[in-house]
Amino acid sequence: MAGHARVAIVGAGFGGIGMSIRLAEAGIEHVIFERATELGGTWRENRYPGCACDVPTPLYSYSFALNPDWSRLYAPQAEILEYLRRVATDYGVLPRIRFSHELCEAAWDEKPGHWVLDTSQGRWTADVLVAAPGPLAEPKEPDIEGLERFRGTRFHSAAWDEAHSLDGLRVGIVGTGASAVQIIPRIQPRVASLHVFQRTPAWVLPHPDRPIPLAERRRYRQFPILQRLARARIYWLLELLVFGFCKNVRLMSLVGRLAERHLKRQVPDQPLRDRLRPTFSPGCKRLLPSNDYYPALTQPNVELVTAPIRDVRERSVVTVDGDERELDALILATGFRVTDNPVFERIRGRSGASLAATWADGGMTAYKGTAVAGFPNLFLLAGPNTGIGHTSLLFMIEAQYRYVLGALRLMEDRGLRSLEVRVDAVRRYDASLQHRLRNTVWTLGGCASWYQDTAGRVPTMWPDFTWKFWFLTRRFDAVAYLQRERAQATR
Repeated sequence: MAGHARVAIVGAGFGGIGMSIRLAEAGIEHVIFERATELGGTWRENRYPGCACDVPTPLYSYSFALNPDWSRLYAPQAEILEYLRRVATDYGVLPRIRFSHELCEAAWDEKPGHWVLDTSQGRWTADVLVAAPGPLAEPKEPDIEGLERFRGTRFHSAAWDEAHSLDGLRVGIVGTGASAVQIIPRIQPRVASLHVFQRTPAWVLPHPDRPIPLAERRRYRQFPILQRLARARIYWLLELLVFGFCKNVRLMSLVGRLAERHLKRQVPDQPLRDRLRPTFSPGCKRLLPSNDYYPALTQPNVELVTAPIRDVRERSVVTVDGDERELDALILATGFRVTDNPVFERIRGRSGASLAATWADGGMTAYKGTAVAGFPNLFLLAGPNTGIGHTSLLFMIEAQYRYVLGALRLMEDRGLRSLEVRVDAVRRYDASLQHRLRNTVWTLGGCASWYQDTAGRVPTMWPDFTWKFWFLTRRFDAVAYLQRERAQATR
């Protein structure tokens, strides 16, 4: 037995680090299990050229640890990773992280009333388990015939192969989503040829990014209230998008007109423009800000390929129209396993069934994105239906911190062995969500996206203003939970 913890956190990304800080402030003993040798989560794994946040960075930071030194309004990956390292250091998180401890299985043991955690470095037990693996943690490879036969350099955008230079090579990139839109402009000037395999075009908007002058940074350091005001302004401006995303999808036509003007201004060639114009509503898939993606596609060494890929061969990709393109390198910018994250198969509840099995029929669902029936003392961060398409996910995660701390305080005050959300509470909550999701752009927008599961249900997105989620999680609602005392009595 490697040890026991009051609370075990899985994942040392934004979610896990912030949870650790809040637990430490409350005097709650805990440990973080991180599979890698370094913290950072998404911002550690994604190191591809051009990687940057697509949410204004003043908002994409902890509310309790604002950073006055961001160099840009939309910070690059390296700065965000450095910010996380600094916060973890300043708040004393590092000694609590067990690096190279991958979670192999977590199983609830009913008799002692705790979690048994098998990690790659040994077995632990914990009274409470907080899962913070992150929705963009597991790369998703496409199901393309012959992909494994490719003999050139092949890698996913979230596992960028820095050991192999792309300079002067014939490169193919599969996907035109958020990662590809950032990668393509960076590698286009360096490669001999670039073949962009597009399945579905995206809505691309003008990027409002700008450098943050030194004078502005100095003001933020001297007067932190100014940065908080700037953060609040950004937050409320972005919340306006909820009217189009969730209240009246027709309002997204205004966004569509802005994107259409951007496309027309940057792509003068009409046939190419036609192939880059989406047929679904803006916001149905993630809106992508970029000022250099379209210009990169118009360069003479770039080809936009819209015919679906038929198969991959040792040194080429063949499309369904029979065209074969010889390649030296193939980049898979094909997203992440959001609704089928492998960690869901490794967490087993009271019945022995995993989260994946529990969700197999009805889809992912969790009470307030945090608790799952049949899984006592388990709390999810950035769980089902906490995603947002318009603002910072950290706002949602910080709301969950408060909710989880409320649960832990209740357990301590009442001497509880376990808390388990009631089945009927989950059903009522999910029914309300699904009712609201029916009128959102993710349901009515006419696209297939990672926001949806294989049944077309939307288990990922929050269908309302984010301040409403904050209001919903401001207090822990014990009435929604089964409460088992240490003597195993049930209320």
